[in-house]
Amino acid sequence: MQPATYRKLDWVLIGTYLFLVLFGWMNIYSSSSMDSGSLLDFKTKYGMHLIWIASSFLIATLIITVISPKLYSSISWPFYFVMALLLLAVAFVGVEVNGSKSWLEIGPIRFQPAEFSKISTSLLLAYIMSKYDFSFKSKRDVIKVVLVLLIPMVFILLEKETGSALVYMGFLLVFFREGMSGWVLGLGAICILLFIITLLLPTLTTMLIFIGILAAIWAFYAKHNGVLVLFFAGLLILLLAFAPRLYETLSDGSMFIAKYPVEIWVAAITIPLALFFAIRAYMRGNKTIRNVMAGYILGVAMIFSVQFIFDNILQDHQRARIEVLLGIRDDPMGVGYNVHQSLIAIGSGGLFGKGYLNGTQTRFNFVPEQSTDFIFCTVGEEWGFIGAIVVLAAYLVMLIRLINSAEKQNDRFTRIFGYCVASCLFMHVLINISMTIGLMPVIGIPLPFLSYGGSSLWAFTILLFIYIRMDLEKRK
Repeated sequence: MQPATYRKLDWVLIGTYLFLVLFGWMNIYSSSSMDSGSLLDFKTKYGMHLIWIASSFLIATLIITVISPKLYSSISWPFYFVMALLLLAVAFVGVEVNGSKSWLEIGPIRFQPAEFSKISTSLLLAYIMSKYDFSFKSKRDVIKVVLVLLIPMVFILLEKETGSALVYMGFLLVFFREGMSGWVLGLGAICILLFIITLLLPTLTTMLIFIGILAAIWAFYAKHNGVLVLFFAGLLILLLAFAPRLYETLSDGSMFIAKYPVEIWVAAITIPLALFFAIRAYMRGNKTIRNVMAGYILGVAMIFSVQFIFDNILQDHQRARIEVLLGIRDDPMGVGYNVHQSLIAIGSGGLFGKGYLNGTQTRFNFVPEQSTDFIFCTVGEEWGFIGAIVVLAAYLVMLIRLINSAEKQNDRFTRIFGYCVASCLFMHVLINISMTIGLMPVIGIPLPFLSYGGSSLWAFTILLFIYIRMDLEKRK
């Protein structure tokens, strides 16, 4: 590669990457240096992480200088197949580390296939969606990309790694960019909202809130008739609000009515009506009414299934973490201990922090996993609000740069892969920091480039530098 070619590399992305990796090592050292006084003690976390950093730099160099970018599309299928087999193998012969059975051990090498499967999934999605005839209007194409997404998610869920599986939902943002209907993203957001509200409020109240949400969506698309839609929806909500009073009166005179709670009767009356209007709208070609009515039926089905899912599918520690997050229970010395100590550490940092190597929560191990999942606590305590903002700004620069660069690509494969990299990065940052500051339950997921761990650092390095190498082709 000629010297002039190196100047065409995206040095903004590379510079941001170097800053995050080196700053991450500084915080790993701070959170674990009580173990030893030597910088090159490779028995410690910070010593081992130096090896991970050096090897990551070597991998990045090889990707930039040796490996042809034309290789990635041709290996997308076999690479995905191999990673799927490794993910499945983890469920049966995986090694448990720190309570997580998500590792494979081959001789002296131990790694997490879930981290590398993001690379294979990104490459295969880019390969499939870059075909000239691909379209989200084609059911066959939709089934292809959904299966590509679901297979690693299911295998990772078998490992009971909910956090890693949740990252794959970020690929829906890539689908949206490539033509998927916004209704899918909206439906996903509503499902999350319904799940939370159903755990906090009575079922009938959740149904009334859901009707209000659907009415607002309908009114938005109805344009001239929007006010009329809101009026009748408000009238329906008002009538249903009196359903418990009517139920009490009728149930006194009928054992059959008293046998079922009021929300069952409301669902039994409204769902057939919604089904009737959905079929009628389908026959008349009115997509808005059809989608709203179908959404109501699916939403009510979900509302009634939330408690079953919560009690029978989620594990005990997952239920406990969600209950602590939503304020249903308070357990600062048990399940809520990690987040409680995390908030103390971040809050104690103030505006400018306590100073590097001066964080008491960090140095004395009050926060569990503070060099991995909770590395942001160290940043908040020792570097303060300013340091936290600098880290978030670095991630924001990287994300904006990736998206802007991807949009300028002439090659569709490169553009889609760039969006996949941005989506993976975004989901990791969103989940990890939200978890650290108590906005999401603790699900165990590393902060890209900052957290301790070879698998995570290698995987994100490979993801980022594959794209940088692809982008270099356009810049030449």
